[in-house]
Amino acid sequence: MTELSFLTAPGMSAGFIAETRPRAHGAGIDPYEYDRVTAPIDSLLQWPDACRAAALDHRARAERAAERGRARTAGQHHRLAARWFHLAALLPDPDRERAAAVAAEADRSMGAALALLEPRARRIAGEGYAGWLRLPQPADAVGASGGGRFPLVVLVPGMDSSKEEFHGPADALLARGVAVLAVDGPGQGVLAGGPALGPDHRHAIGRALDHGLDQASAGGAVGGAVGAAVDPGRIAVVGLSLGGYLAAEFAAHDPRVRAAALVSGPYRLDWNALVPFVTATLVQRCGDEAAACAFADRIDLAALAPRLRRLRLLLVEGGQDRIPGVTNADALTADLPHAELLHVPHGNHLLGNALPDWLPDTADWLADTLAAVAE
Repeated sequence: MTELSFLTAPGMSAGFIAETRPRAHGAGIDPYEYDRVTAPIDSLLQWPDACRAAALDHRARAERAAERGRARTAGQHHRLAARWFHLAALLPDPDRERAAAVAAEADRSMGAALALLEPRARRIAGEGYAGWLRLPQPADAVGASGGGRFPLVVLVPGMDSSKEEFHGPADALLARGVAVLAVDGPGQGVLAGGPALGPDHRHAIGRALDHGLDQASAGGAVGGAVGAAVDPGRIAVVGLSLGGYLAAEFAAHDPRVRAAALVSGPYRLDWNALVPFVTATLVQRCGDEAAACAFADRIDLAALAPRLRRLRLLLVEGGQDRIPGVTNADALTADLPHAELLHVPHGNHLLGNALPDWLPDTADWLADTLAAVAE
C-alpha cells in the first residue's frame, strides 16, 4: 500500500493548489476559474471531486451548445472538460477506481472536442499506448512539403501528465504547419491503471509512432483530406517534465527522430531527495516501490549522451524550478555541447508562469529544425 498520509498534512492543500496554479494555466485553464474551483478545498482528498465537478459542468455546457447547433462552443467546452478531468487525476489518489475513471473521461472529452474542432484528428491505441494524431489546418500548412506531407512532433507527457494536458505546445506546433502525435505511454493518462511506467516506455512510443505514420499515410489521407500525410523523414519529439527523459530515451534509440526539445526534464533522479508527492506517484505509476526506485535509478541523461549526439537538441528550463534533479542544463550541455539552451530565469517547473518566454520560441525551433531537415 502506498503511503499517502501526507495528503492530509496541515498546509498541504494550500501549497499544492498554489504550486499547481501555473501548471493549470499552462494547460489552458483560466486562472480565475481555477481559483473559484479550488477555493473551497481544505484537504487534498477533496481535489479529485472538485476538479471532476468543474469538468462535468463544462461537459454539460458543451452538450447545451451542441443542442443549439454551436459546434465550436461545444468543442471548446469539451476541451476544457478534458483539461479539468486531467487535473482531477494529478494526485496519487488512494481511490484508484476514481483515478482511472477521470483519466478515461479526459480521453473521452478530448475525443468529443476533436470530433467537433478537428475532424481530421485520429485516435490511435495499441499495446502500451494511446494517443491523438492531429494535422494542421489547411490555412496553417506552411510546414508541408511539396507533396503535401507535414513534419511531425511526438509529444511525450511526464510522470502525472497525459496527452490531454499540453494543448499549448500542440496548438503552437499545429499553427506552424507541424503535425502532432500526443501519446500516453505505459502508466500515463488513460493507461495509468494499466501497464506500468518503466523501461518499456520507449518501445510503446515507437509502436505509437508506427501506428500514427500508418494512419497519416493510409490512402494518402487522414479523414478524407487528400494528400494530407506525415513526412517520415521529418520527425522530432518534445518531452515535458519526466517526459523530457522519456522523450530523450526514445529519441536516442529510434533513428527516425531527428530532433528533440526537452522541457523541464530531469538529468538524474535521487530517490531519497524526492518529495512524498513524487515518490507516491511514481510508486502508483510504476506498480510498486521497488519498481519505482529502479525506474528512478535508471534516469541518467549522461548515459544517453553518446546516442543523443546525432540529434539537434533544445533544452528548456526555468530558473525557479524546485524539483530535485530537474535543473539539468549545466550538466547536460557539458555532455552535449551542441545542445541549445533556452533558460528562463523566472520560469518554474513546466514554465506555466512564463509561457510567452519559451513556448513560441520552442515551437519555432521545432518547426525550423524540421524544415531544415528537408533542405
